[in-house]
Amino acid sequence: MIAAHGQDKSSQATRPEDTHERFFLIGEVAERTGLTQRTIRYYEELGLLSPPSRTQGDFRLFSEGDLVRLKEIGRLKHLLGFSLAEIRKIVEGDEVLGQLRSEYRATEDAARKLTLLDNAMKLTEAQLELIESKMSQMEELRAELVARRLRYVERRRELEEVLAGAPLHPPTT
Repeated sequence: MIAAHGQDKSSQATRPEDTHERFFLIGEVAERTGLTQRTIRYYEELGLLSPPSRTQGDFRLFSEGDLVRLKEIGRLKHLLGFSLAEIRKIVEGDEVLGQLRSEYRATEDAARKLTLLDNAMKLTEAQLELIESKMSQMEELRAELVARRLRYVERRRELEEVLAGAPLHPPTT
């Protein structure tokens, strides 16, 4: 998940119970993700991030996984134009898929595995529908912009003809 920082500048903070994983304070997380500390806290409030561990001084400690999650949220929000509500659906779906994956691996019951796979497929299909809807909206916008550019090219050509002495043709729309 994503890391966060507190006032402490140490980027090597670790929890005593888990010395194998590196943890980050919110300032370093903000620096690494390009997000503000306020935004990171807001995402935590919205449930887009799990509540982070804390130091004895009550500073937030974020994991590498938290960093990955925050970068993914940023990608969905900025690159693909997803709203925070849409991002929440994707994040929650990923969490449920992780739980289903764990249950699937833990059982030997073929009927249970089939049910788990069906649930995973439904979640994945819902995520795909959301992404396909965004892609469709982006493609519509792209088509509008391409058509606009073509109109500009045509009008420019007509004006060049006028400047060259040819009669102006009525513009096409």
